[in-house]
Amino acid sequence: MKALSIRQPWAWLIVHGHKDVENRTWKTDFRGKVLIHAGKQTDWGCVSGTKIIGHNIPPPDILEAQCGGIVGVATIIDCVFCDSKSPWFTGPYGFILDFAKPLPFMPCRGQLGFFEVDYKGEL
Repeated sequence: MKALSIRQPWAWLIVHGHKDVENRTWKTDFRGKVLIHAGKQTDWGCVSGTKIIGHNIPPPDILEAQCGGIVGVATIIDCVFCDSKSPWFTGPYGFILDFAKPLPFMPCRGQLGFFEVDYKGEL
């Protein structure tokens, strides 16, 4: 199954239904379910005090935002260029996500772009 590596806390925000777009510098024609992989590198600089900068959402506890493995699944329903009503969109491309949910953590190595994961769990 296809997977996409995303830094924490962004991966946590996606799988818990807060963030509905994943910003990229490249486009995709892929539509369908994709595993959300939380990379080992993080981006906690997006947190100020008790909120995600620019959004009224409390960040996850650092221990709750696992890194280095599959943390959830979402469905890519579209890819937009330089235009989205989502407050999460910064572009230039945005993978529009829906039906996101967390999954039990499964350690695995990430890669750039989409990559294949042998996932046998329940989606």
